[in-house]
Amino acid sequence: MKPNLPTSSSTSGPAPVLDAAAIERALRRIAHEIIERNPSLDSVVLAGIPSRGVAIAQRLAEIIRSLGQGEVQSGAIDVSMHRDDVGIRRELPRVQASTLPLPLEGKTVVVVDDVLFTGRTVRAAMDAIGSFGRPARIQLAALIDRGHRELPIRPDYVGKNLPTAPDEQVRLQLKEIDGGPDAVWVEKGEVA
Repeated sequence: MKPNLPTSSSTSGPAPVLDAAAIERALRRIAHEIIERNPSLDSVVLAGIPSRGVAIAQRLAEIIRSLGQGEVQSGAIDVSMHRDDVGIRRELPRVQASTLPLPLEGKTVVVVDDVLFTGRTVRAAMDAIGSFGRPARIQLAALIDRGHRELPIRPDYVGKNLPTAPDEQVRLQLKEIDGGPDAVWVEKGEVA
């Protein structure tokens, strides 16, 4: 579903919490932190959770490369069949291909998510990664951490902590996926 981002000229829609420049700054900061915490970048794999997590992982890999720090491999880790709510969802999740550079043994896998909420998607990502091998360690990067964790999961790298009410939705639009300008905004809605 393509987000319908309100424009700055709209008086009825919510204003963006992050615009394209702020998202870029947040991703650059995360990239620098990944470099600092992982001295051997050739053993780092950025595993994005589809779909926006994959685009963010690719951007992080490009930023690290542009900083002259070498190449970092990126890929996608599909969590569809590892979710703990598969049996209770109204519709089955769309299964996508996982594309990870293998083998994972000896690697640091950085799971990349767009918006971290309850932690259940990240738990599913860790289960999915385990089906491909046993990495040396797993780290977590999230562009937005909105709180409300239901599992003991905490990100290693955060672009922005954004406290929200449970009935609010954090929307993220990325040019690669949604076609519009990068932006993050919050709107009232059902609990995800």
